[in-house]
Amino acid sequence: MTLGPRDALVIVDVQQDFLSGGSLEVPGSEEIVPALNRHIRKALANRVHVFATRDWHPRGHCSFRERGGRWPAHCVRGTAGAALAPALELPEHAVVFSKGVEPDRDAYSAFDGTNLDGVLRALDVHRLLIGGLATDQCVLQTVRDARSRGYAVLLLDDAIRGVDPARSAAARREMIALGATPVTLEGP
Repeated sequence: MTLGPRDALVIVDVQQDFLSGGSLEVPGSEEIVPALNRHIRKALANRVHVFATRDWHPRGHCSFRERGGRWPAHCVRGTAGAALAPALELPEHAVVFSKGVEPDRDAYSAFDGTNLDGVLRALDVHRLLIGGLATDQCVLQTVRDARSRGYAVLLLDDAIRGVDPARSAAARREMIALGATPVTLEGP
């Protein structure tokens, strides 16, 4: 796989609340961090832009059960649970986009309520490498939006995990049907 400056790595929501012991733990989430670090190293070696997203919810966000939403409170801005995984080797220059910041509006996609698309277009990026959490939620929505905006997508198969195994398998099939190409990296 040849990579270059018209590519961007987008790491979706690898945050403490989605890791083991977090308020919305994604099974196997820690397993993707070493894989993401390999992808980051390959990206940096090939002048690929690196971005990350994070849920950055206010207290009492509409997605929380306390407000009738589907999820337990998670990734509340300024809390330890909202922090990116400490083992994630995100470069200092990586731009982190915050989503889900409005109390009465949910946002799953990295494009929803952020200026990610504008930044990618300004950099003349045409292909995205997408990995992170969770396959059946934010990764799926990010891939849907990327494809609808005309980006080619490489789905980092070794660097995604989902909340629900059956829904994650269905989400992966949907992303491939939308034109995402699954890829993995070998090695330490």
